[in-house]
Amino acid sequence: MKKIFFVICVFFMSVTPIHAMDFSGKSYIVMDTFNKTVLEAKNEHYVQSVASISKIMTAIVAIENGNLDDEYEIGEEVNQAWGSGVYIHIGDHINLRDLLHGLLLRSGNDAANVIAKNIGGDIPHFVEMMNKKAKDIGMNDSVFSNATGLDEEDAGNRSSAYDMALLMSYCSQNPIFNDIVMKQTYKREDGGGTWHNKNRLLEEYEYCVGGKTGFTKKARRTLVTRAIKNDVSLVIVTLNCGNDFEFHKAKYEECFEKYQNMLVLPKGIYQYHGHSFLIDEDLYYCGQETSKASLQGTNDSLKVYVSQNQIYEVKREMGVQTILRYWFILLGEFING
Repeated sequence: MKKIFFVICVFFMSVTPIHAMDFSGKSYIVMDTFNKTVLEAKNEHYVQSVASISKIMTAIVAIENGNLDDEYEIGEEVNQAWGSGVYIHIGDHINLRDLLHGLLLRSGNDAANVIAKNIGGDIPHFVEMMNKKAKDIGMNDSVFSNATGLDEEDAGNRSSAYDMALLMSYCSQNPIFNDIVMKQTYKREDGGGTWHNKNRLLEEYEYCVGGKTGFTKKARRTLVTRAIKNDVSLVIVTLNCGNDFEFHKAKYEECFEKYQNMLVLPKGIYQYHGHSFLIDEDLYYCGQETSKASLQGTNDSLKVYVSQNQIYEVKREMGVQTILRYWFILLGEFING
């Protein structure tokens, strides 16, 4: 068996920088959804009320724990919601699919409470489910208090641009979520009318594939969007930004010029100190700088670093090898049979 030792470096062509729009908000972040790489940011861990973009968490908890065809009878929970709504009433019957579209396209607070009550058994338990999911994803800046994002009676759902980008990146792996947020319009299955998406970036920017708007007097404007161009998938989050849609469009164009998604390690078998590790998928890096990777390992784990940052970990567990993705890519001995 032939062994070839190599070091992988990633080279990116320089490009002429385009004019970047000044950021007038409190915080923002640009994140690569594949590796959760922070490409650009300002005050990304600043914590504030995030208003209705927290409905992204409401939606993913419902999608992962509910059935789209389940039909619910509307109860008193709709009277606990105010502000934006989809105008459902006590005694109405509506399925989860319609509710999720009302939640994500129209930001319906009434839809959020109906979802929370029926998925969680009651709203407080559903909020517990939201906070558990946040911990599972690694949203260490976040505490959820309700399913709506309303913050008039309490501190609301508090999070950061970083955490909301993590959440949107996580949700981008779910085809049901993606199918909903990319729609500009949706016709209710029960014949109750057509809803138009409040995320106007879907109309104004051809590469946008989804997102969620938010606003309260306390949080001001909040916006999460996702766009894909040339196989690069990015999420942008802005908090308390008055010109958010314009900023997102300009920042996407700037970042799609600066960053590229590059295959830096093909799938294969890698060996470290006599132990074989299977990389069963091609690994990519999104960035613009030359990067050099290094390895550290044990009998059971192979850790990959770039610029002293851990980016991947390959573990051997009960004979099964799994990849835990952190940031970028790999150096090793390739076994070429």
